[in-house]
Amino acid sequence: MKPIRTFAALLPLLAIAAGPPAPTAGAPAMTQPATPPSVSGEDPLFREPYIDIDEWRDAPVRHHYIHGGFKGTETRFSFYFPPADKYQGRFFQYVTPVPDNENLAQKPDRDDDKIGFSIASGGYFVETNGGGTSQTAGPAFGADPTIAAFRANAAAAQFSRVQALKLYGGKRPYGYLYGGSGGGYRTLGSMENTQGVWDGAVPFVLGSPMAAPNVFAVRMHAMRLLDGHFPAIVDAMDAGGSGDPAAGLNDEQREAWREVTAMGFPPRSWFGYKTMGVHAFTALYQGMVMADPTYFTDFWTKPGYLGFDPPESLKVARLQFETTIAAPLDEDKAVARGLPEVRIPGTDRGSADAAWRTALDDGSKRPVAFDLGGTPPDVGFLGGDLVIESGAAAGKRLAVRLLRGSTVTLGVVDTKVLALVRPGDKVRLDNSNFLAAQTYHRHQVPGRDYAVWDQFRAPDGAPKYPQRKINLGPLFTRGAAGTVPTGAFNGKIIVVESLLDREAFPWQADWYAHKFDAHFGASAHDHYRLWYTDNALHGASEDKDEPTRVISYIGVLQQALRDVSAWVEKGTPPPETTSYRVADGQVILPAGAHDRRGVQPTIALTADGKARAAVRVGQPVKFAATVDVPAGTGAVVEAAWDFDGKGTYPEKAALPAKPAGKLTLTTTHSFARPGTWFVTLKVASERRGNTASPYARVRNLARVRVVVE
Repeated sequence: MKPIRTFAALLPLLAIAAGPPAPTAGAPAMTQPATPPSVSGEDPLFREPYIDIDEWRDAPVRHHYIHGGFKGTETRFSFYFPPADKYQGRFFQYVTPVPDNENLAQKPDRDDDKIGFSIASGGYFVETNGGGTSQTAGPAFGADPTIAAFRANAAAAQFSRVQALKLYGGKRPYGYLYGGSGGGYRTLGSMENTQGVWDGAVPFVLGSPMAAPNVFAVRMHAMRLLDGHFPAIVDAMDAGGSGDPAAGLNDEQREAWREVTAMGFPPRSWFGYKTMGVHAFTALYQGMVMADPTYFTDFWTKPGYLGFDPPESLKVARLQFETTIAAPLDEDKAVARGLPEVRIPGTDRGSADAAWRTALDDGSKRPVAFDLGGTPPDVGFLGGDLVIESGAAAGKRLAVRLLRGSTVTLGVVDTKVLALVRPGDKVRLDNSNFLAAQTYHRHQVPGRDYAVWDQFRAPDGAPKYPQRKINLGPLFTRGAAGTVPTGAFNGKIIVVESLLDREAFPWQADWYAHKFDAHFGASAHDHYRLWYTDNALHGASEDKDEPTRVISYIGVLQQALRDVSAWVEKGTPPPETTSYRVADGQVILPAGAHDRRGVQPTIALTADGKARAAVRVGQPVKFAATVDVPAGTGAVVEAAWDFDGKGTYPEKAALPAKPAGKLTLTTTHSFARPGTWFVTLKVASERRGNTASPYARVRNLARVRVVVE
């Protein structure tokens, strides 16, 4: 497998936050590639399917496994067929955020057992490698982005039907597609550019047409300026907190807080400030430098940009440290050293993972980090470049993601340049471009349908800041969705969005809802739903890192897939769209399940009747919770308490013998030591009240604060 060498290969990694283009106010329109025709009949690129594995397997559940591909392409697929008595005439197909590997489902992650869920839901499961690594390119870099976006997946879906009819007979199987983040864009692109392939879909954790790079830019800007204040911010936003996160901030910091919040970053989500890092921004900013290089000079030299007359905080944050390369560190050495985040987010599984381990051209192991000859000053470094000033690679740059003492960890880099770097080479650790990128969103003001950008408009509606001549959205979007999603999809769709999403701000699903409404008009209710999931982040498995703050949304996805299939096959309307409003960039939900709708249970939790209780050591505290499931969406099948903040939930709540959709739970607990304790109740509902099923369990949690003196 070839290593990642160019920005062309980088584009799908950027699909984490990418979306379709929007006009930049005051900037000339970009010429876009022609939209490719819809895929309906046979795709000439995928005329010759083959099968190289055909066998029965017992893990993770009993299934008939078929593996193969299409001659003349790198596309590979895996089909997982249930025993005939479990098949009900449908399939489910998952779309990865980037072209990946067709065998990922064989190692399920906790409750995300895609094969087991599909078979338990009367269907078989389809996964592909997205067309192979040669298709990891955007619209301006050679490879046809439609192949990875939807054509490879469509060809596999259609061929799976051929095999299903051979195995089971009967009529054409129904098909349902789902994917999140970059896979969410691919899911939308697939539903808009194919006919008769999939009947319904569940895109989730969607960004908007203006997501990349803007949501990361504003987030990094806030992370830099609010550093040191996050403990107080998190405490203010937590259960029983003051509710005033801006207390103690100076004017510049208050403005950064207002800006990032108005752009849509969920304030409650700052609890992850220690570990969230820059996420995909390291890769995104490299793409920005390549697409709009003059911005990074203009930022420091022209009026209207923050760097022209920089505030003291920006001067202090700028790092231009001259040093030398002391020694390279390959992945094994870096891991042994305890360096965090050796792999780039989004590249830690399947084919991308293999690329990370690839040897250089000379056969040596690929460095992932360097020890430097000196220790740079601590300026709160979030990312930047290692500028090579001597040796065979002089004049080149390598992206740097992390700085720990005198060691730098690399981002996505050109391995040809990397192979030339030697100990003793003079280098400059420079974050000038990275700092400039953090306010790029101010210079990409789109149309008025993006209300979160109104903060950057003058009273007459014109942008306050100089605008760039290029809007980067189309470059990122076409590498993910293959085309620009418009809302004109075919089939039925349920969108699942997370309320605490730090990478795809929650208002962006509402943006798509308006697009859907504009296309379908009065019939929109017959075509889509939007469900918000409270206390969920961008990644479904992120709950394992913060188990008393975050729940997994996998159960919501699974229920959405079952509901969209019933909608298509039986005409059964799914539960209503979550009731919400968007104000100043924030999505706000009603407190109770009856008003909130959607599918997630709500919890009203108190400690001695309040959100915050103050007691003495050993004094019992009464915890009471009202749990309510939206009408017609199931009953509570699981509930547990956590008292020490470890997230193990050792005390199971007593539930009625017959599961109910609304109930009150109480318990008492005393604390043996003084301190501040956050007590959490986590619950799950299931559509039929099935306490044994591991699938489609819709979760939620609530916290209260107890101060023990």
